[in-house]
Amino acid sequence: MYALRISKIIPQPNNNITFQLEPLAGNYPPYKAGQFITLSFLFGDREVRRSYSFNSSPDYDEPLSITVKRVENGEISRLLHHQVAEGDIVQAMEPQGLFTYEPEPHQVRTLFLFAAGIGITPLYSILKTALLVENSSKIVLVYSNRAAEQTPFREELEQWAIQYPDRLTIVWIYSNSKYLMKARLNRDYILAIVKDHLVGAAEDALFYTCGPVIYMDLCRFTLLGMGFESSQIKRETFLLPENEEDDDDETEREVDMTSYQIKLHFQGKTYELEVPYNKSILDVGLDHKIKLPYSCKSGMCSTCISQCVKGKVRMDYNEVLTDREVENGRVLLCTGHPIENDTEIEVF
Repeated sequence: MYALRISKIIPQPNNNITFQLEPLAGNYPPYKAGQFITLSFLFGDREVRRSYSFNSSPDYDEPLSITVKRVENGEISRLLHHQVAEGDIVQAMEPQGLFTYEPEPHQVRTLFLFAAGIGITPLYSILKTALLVENSSKIVLVYSNRAAEQTPFREELEQWAIQYPDRLTIVWIYSNSKYLMKARLNRDYILAIVKDHLVGAAEDALFYTCGPVIYMDLCRFTLLGMGFESSQIKRETFLLPENEEDDDDETEREVDMTSYQIKLHFQGKTYELEVPYNKSILDVGLDHKIKLPYSCKSGMCSTCISQCVKGKVRMDYNEVLTDREVENGRVLLCTGHPIENDTEIEVF
């Protein structure tokens, strides 16, 4: 864990707050554009963790910064918005996340960034890194919000566009616009944006999306339909999608209520655990006071990726691993359930 001091609190539009952070001692570990940090809070014996993407860039001379949206019933969101103050200390884990951008200084390509609302945070980090480190890439930010006055970082982004007029294009989308065809992102709008702004070879283009799941699905399916490869399209999910099951689907589902024995290999030790059907591998490990790596507990952040070396594991939800990685035994502890006795898992 790293102790970070909140050096500055900056209000943002639409119930968002930016926190600038500085390490108390030494240097905070290096991070990549697009990654996040996980903050840890203790309430008696109960630990609560929350992950927040950096909106700062590791390639720009600026403080570590995260931006937090106020969530009506969010325990940590309310604490950060209403209780913490400049000078307070928070505990943070090392930077994590696979939603990263590796700049290539001389690469000629177009980088498309699709952001909705507070989904701008990791994309703002990526945008700055691409502009500062690369020389020939073109960056197109497609940024959806309710209204101009409710847009986080609007003034800052406008300044970046002024500074890099030949390399940065921003497509502002506002749902309160009177021009309904461009009030929301849609398939035809995506087709037109890519057609108008793509430079370089299509196979070199990259697409990063961050926002609600339905928004990112729209981007992905449209881009795949245009002939782009899935490897060119990346996504970052903040919230678990709701109501994914069909309310009208009354098909009976067989539920495996068996408890399975597993071996968990972690930091040179082997733990023999019994995992009941209604608990994840992570839950059982934490119940046994094993300090396993985790953050979101929802199958979205990559912190708890591990390797199943024997047996089988079923995951309730997976927003991180590719099909090939799953076939090769990669699993997420936070949504993983063993489905065979004597399953063995190596924790990274």
